[in-house]
Amino acid sequence: MKLLLIEDEPLLVENLQARFKSLGYIVDVAQDGEQGLYLALEYDYNLVILDLGLPKQPGLVVLQKIREADKVMPILILTARNSWQERVEGLKKGADDYLGKPFHFEELQARIESLAKRNQPKKSVICFSPSHIKDITYVCLDIEAKSLLINHQSQTLTATEFRLAETLFRHPKNIFSKQALLDKISDASQEKDDNIIEVYIRRLRGYLGKESIQTLRGQGYRLTLADSAGLVE
Repeated sequence: MKLLLIEDEPLLVENLQARFKSLGYIVDVAQDGEQGLYLALEYDYNLVILDLGLPKQPGLVVLQKIREADKVMPILILTARNSWQERVEGLKKGADDYLGKPFHFEELQARIESLAKRNQPKKSVICFSPSHIKDITYVCLDIEAKSLLINHQSQTLTATEFRLAETLFRHPKNIFSKQALLDKISDASQEKDDNIIEVYIRRLRGYLGKESIQTLRGQGYRLTLADSAGLVE
């Protein structure tokens, strides 16, 4: 899961980053409203956590501009402003949930997981039956287990392998540039080396066969598992 945390309290940011990363989440951080709005409009996230009392641009203005740009990712307001009037205003402007400070991390985690589950595509297992790959009858990506099922054998994936596989499996006809795939598997603060994509593509090919992912020179990569027999419902 890739989160955007828009929060200006350094100690809270540090604590939340550590807790989220221990769960395997990717976390981008913005410590003012302008930066938060830029990241929210520039990148795709599974969920945004938004403080209201932000420097440079108030949280409610950020929220409103995100919704005006037709970005549909869930937004959870996390703030010390916890009167019922402010909760109502935040929900009216497009927030999906509202949690007041102080809070227990376990409650925040539960709310995030609930919102993410509500907004994720219903299909939790994506399967293909690729007739053009030798010795593979079917391949399934289990979204919840974060694993591949190849014929009758299960292959557990690392967090990065899974994020890359999920992107390709959910959009089997799309061509993804290295930069697009980097945005999916890494956070904005990381130094991005597009060679890492080649490493993880090689790993997935090791599981699925060399013909499973096509390299299109100058364009990027495309999954080929749906080319022959297509998607298995």
